Amino acid sequence: MSSRFQRWILPGLAFKAAVIGGGYATGRELAEYFIPSGPQGGMAGIVVAMLAWSTLCALTFAFAHATRSHDYRSFFASLLGPFAFVFELAYLIFIVLILAVFGAAAGAIGQAMFGWHTLVGTLLLVAGIGAFTAYGNESVERLFKWVSFFLYGVYVLFFLFTILKFGHQASQQFATPVPTDGWLSGGLTYAGYNIVGAVMILPLARHFLTRRDAVVAGVLAGPLAMLPGLLFFTCMIAWYPAIGAEALPSDFMLRQLGMPLFHLCFQAMIFSALLESGTACVHAMNERIAVAWQARRASDLPKRARLAISGALLVGSIFIAARFGLVDLIARGYRALAWLFLVVYVVPLLTVGLWRLRQRAPRVVPAPQS
Repeated sequence: MSSRFQRWILPGLAFKAAVIGGGYATGRELAEYFIPSGPQGGMAGIVVAMLAWSTLCALTFAFAHATRSHDYRSFFASLLGPFAFVFELAYLIFIVLILAVFGAAAGAIGQAMFGWHTLVGTLLLVAGIGAFTAYGNESVERLFKWVSFFLYGVYVLFFLFTILKFGHQASQQFATPVPTDGWLSGGLTYAGYNIVGAVMILPLARHFLTRRDAVVAGVLAGPLAMLPGLLFFTCMIAWYPAIGAEALPSDFMLRQLGMPLFHLCFQAMIFSALLESGTACVHAMNERIAVAWQARRASDLPKRARLAISGALLVGSIFIAARFGLVDLIARGYRALAWLFLVVYVVPLLTVGLWRLRQRAPRVVPAPQS
């Protein structure tokens, strides 16, 4: 039987893994969506995003449990019927963009930390994602668990170091009234751009024994995913409003701290965040294919096939797509892609999905026999 950690906490850690990526981890997304609303407004926006994530994750997990959907293909077949292919196409395009961005970021981290050629860091990320996804659910879940301990630890240390040295600046900024316009739209927009992470981690829905497990896991997913952002944003306010213009807020703030060893540790944490986010993306695709493989061949998807699929996705996204300009093309349409996810995922879930959940009585899934 799955433990409470697997049923309640691990899905939130996995959701955090899916959404954190490089933009969140470096503070760039926080500067983009929350700094314009000021210290108080930014905090309010973060709370809005957290509540939106908790609500949509709870509904997603509950619907997945009710329909026994442990991969996004099964989930959208139940939610959209014959139109499920629309999400699949959008998700494939999304993966190409995200993996290309992650590959470039990993290369930049390797260059900044060790002076390596950018290709080295990118290849290390590719190797790491391929290794973890090749061994399936248990390997991926261990990654989410242990990287989370490292990531939360680094963020807590960063918060403590910054507050001890610059806390007076942050408190002065919080005490100074400034316009808070846009906090609601900023929070909802940020939540909407990242909510697709909830369906990326559906393989973990197999741990839920009851609808209560699914709802509790979903409610906890919001705070677990947003806690690092809340700590980071609090630190950023020490340099408000100038911090909003920094391309990499984390680098700027770490230079102000003047702690070279911790700076390296933070860069390693960002690489780990890229690793778990990239793994979540690729693993979701692997599990979608594994379900179809099982249905047709009545056998598990082999490790070599998982590795081959991961390699094709990673090489195609990071090298081929970037080489032919597809990444720039997709990036220009990213806002449209986010709206497409809203139309084919969020709106149907809040209407059809919620209605279907209300028609179904909660049920207990028998514990698997050992």
